[in-house]
Amino acid sequence: MHAYSYDKGAIRRGLGAHPGHAFTGVTQFRPPYGPHPSRVTRARSVTTRRYSPCPARPACRKAHSSAAPASTPAPDLSPHPGSAQNTSHTGATSSARRIVCHTKSYPYRSACPSTVWADLIDSAGEELFFAGYTNYFLWTQVPAFADTLRRKAAEGCRVRFLLGDPEGQVTRQREVVEDVALSVSTRIRIRIRITLENLDRLGKLDELETRFSAPEDATNHVSLSVFRFDHEALVTPHLARLVGHDSPLLHLRRQGDKGMFARFSEHAEELWQAARPLPTR
Repeated sequence: MHAYSYDKGAIRRGLGAHPGHAFTGVTQFRPPYGPHPSRVTRARSVTTRRYSPCPARPACRKAHSSAAPASTPAPDLSPHPGSAQNTSHTGATSSARRIVCHTKSYPYRSACPSTVWADLIDSAGEELFFAGYTNYFLWTQVPAFADTLRRKAAEGCRVRFLLGDPEGQVTRQREVVEDVALSVSTRIRIRIRITLENLDRLGKLDELETRFSAPEDATNHVSLSVFRFDHEALVTPHLARLVGHDSPLLHLRRQGDKGMFARFSEHAEELWQAARPLPTR
């Protein structure tokens, strides 16, 4: 069998392989079986160009660089063992995350609803500790505050008030720093005395105790207010030249012995231990 093929189309058209060539009716030499080798070579080159990655194209480089392997592990978002968030009694990361979830903040103390204060006071059964410098706003913003205190004390709940000394030097300095519309020389002192008057109206309660912070601790007291309700607390760090209701507030819940709640509670307890009882009146 001859390894020649006849181009029937060329025969019908009467054309050769090239316009200047004589017509022979015989085209190219090729093996008797399978496609011509040149066609195979062309097909392979087209396939290679079409499906092989092109490192010179920016889109290809971006696609390959952005694609992550399926086995790439997820980043570790847990707090660092030495960070302030990792403060639970078990030392577990899950406990540290619960501390974060159980912390709420307000940009202003006045933004915290009065119902939050009322609910915390009403739900406390073991201890109520009011360590604000004046505690004046409690009598005006918490509904039935005096009656609730009297009832809590009768139920055996410990109630403590830590106040600033109305005649202390830090009190007078703070009045000048705040410099608000009310009487500058007596503003804080009046509010402390209003709290004292309301406490006197409660009468003698076995579970109620009031102290003035020590002179050496007055600066620490006036700059940070802590209000504790069993295992929850509201904390107000006083910003420079701002009154209490314009300073931020944190709502904390106890989650361990070294958490945020415990740290601020220890601060208030230290002030209380050094505080002095009220003078006999």
